[in-house]
Amino acid sequence: MVSDMNADALVQSHDPNHPANLICELCRLFYNNGWVTGTGGGISIRDGEHIFLAPSGVQKERIVPENMFVMDAESQQYIRRPLALKPSACTPLFLAAYTIRGAGACIHTHSQNAVLMSLVCKKTFKISNVEQIKALPKITEPGYLSCFDDLVIPIIENTAHEEDLKDSLEQAIVDYPGATAVLVRSHGIYVWGETVWKAKVYNEAIDYLLELAVKMYQMGLYKPE
Repeated sequence: MVSDMNADALVQSHDPNHPANLICELCRLFYNNGWVTGTGGGISIRDGEHIFLAPSGVQKERIVPENMFVMDAESQQYIRRPLALKPSACTPLFLAAYTIRGAGACIHTHSQNAVLMSLVCKKTFKISNVEQIKALPKITEPGYLSCFDDLVIPIIENTAHEEDLKDSLEQAIVDYPGATAVLVRSHGIYVWGETVWKAKVYNEAIDYLLELAVKMYQMGLYKPE
């Protein structure tokens, strides 16, 4: 653990693009979208040798930079840990995206669209022939998906404690190398990207597709596998 003064300096910046400031901004945005209400959800950004994480059990629209936890990216040990707050229960899952996929940011939301489609589908959520699919990367090769490609997102089963999802999420990442997200049944979704801005775009595009699939399912136009 670095000294208190140096630890505070890690999250104090007037730069709006500093990770601590961005996490606060994005949490407010996600709250307004209905994705992180009731203290649910979380976000983490990897910036060079540091990993910044929103705390657990707090109202996401009210967090400030001083609430941030900071890890050393190599050792994955906390170098800033606010004593009055709890580390995010999502942390092991965020670290899986960093370790296995080399992600630059990971977002977890409790989107109702994600929850609904996780209940409708069995092992994966699959959709094609929708223009918004073009916002998502191919992952296994350069470029982005075509609107005619299949977008496939694996679904894992929920657990009583979030950190216990780690093994099944890691297995899903390995089993579906083309995915940039994992749905958790009756719970929500994890989405990651090369940068925080790409993770944001992927999350927004996927939620759009999930919402569309919910409406299509209600109209009899979507048949889950």
